Amino acid sequence: MPEIKPRVSTVDPVWQRICDEAVDAIRAEPLMGGLIHSGLLHHATMERALAYRFSLKLASGEMSEQILREIADEAYASDPDLGQAARADVMAVFERDPACHRFLQPVLFFKGYQAVQAYRVGHWLWQTGRRDLAYFVQMRVSEVYGVDIHPAARVGRGLMIDHAHSIVIGETAVVGDNVSMLHSVTLGGTGKEDGDRHPKIGNGVLIGAGAKVLGNITIGHCSRIAAGSVVLQDVPPCKTVAGVPARVVGEAGCAQPSVSMDQVISSAV
Repeated sequence: MPEIKPRVSTVDPVWQRICDEAVDAIRAEPLMGGLIHSGLLHHATMERALAYRFSLKLASGEMSEQILREIADEAYASDPDLGQAARADVMAVFERDPACHRFLQPVLFFKGYQAVQAYRVGHWLWQTGRRDLAYFVQMRVSEVYGVDIHPAARVGRGLMIDHAHSIVIGETAVVGDNVSMLHSVTLGGTGKEDGDRHPKIGNGVLIGAGAKVLGNITIGHCSRIAAGSVVLQDVPPCKTVAGVPARVVGEAGCAQPSVSMDQVISSAV
């Protein structure tokens, strides 16, 4: 087999690592060569690879790959923060998900990561006033990935959504940096009220599987929400809450719950 030389900038360590892993993956499993070349090695930058995946996965009879690719390329070219957030999200998944052993896995295989990157393009469309296109992206992300994030919601860097099945994040929700959540999490409202009606999640928060956080409430930084909890009131920073309705049951147990991913509530918290 001839040597595979990825097209990659030497000043982008995340993309360099992804391309190096891609070369190794093809050597280990040549049958993956076509997919990996088209999805990764064919592209000069991570942004171009993400735009390709966005268009490939979200295309339908209503919107072609070509149009979606043009939209995503424009978004990444116009807003460098999109690419930086994508790199932070890759590192977050790699560091926190024990099933992730390579940087390329989220980009190629993990629907949580891919859904978040597609949401980020939709959010860019929303911010630039292209609301109907943003709604279309939201619809397709929900249909394809089972993740429904309103394009007006604000989501920080370093987000990790593990398994990412049945995630709902409402229009006025705010999610801070370095947040981790598991499947079936809802950041929703409490009724038909309009205006600012969704949760504000601080930095470093861990939200367990099936948790529902409802209303315009604040979840303090570096707190933990136990699996299956229903949170209806503000949560102070660095606390653990559990139950229906949720109440404070102790301290968060560590400085960075979203990084440690420790979801066990013991008497020591």
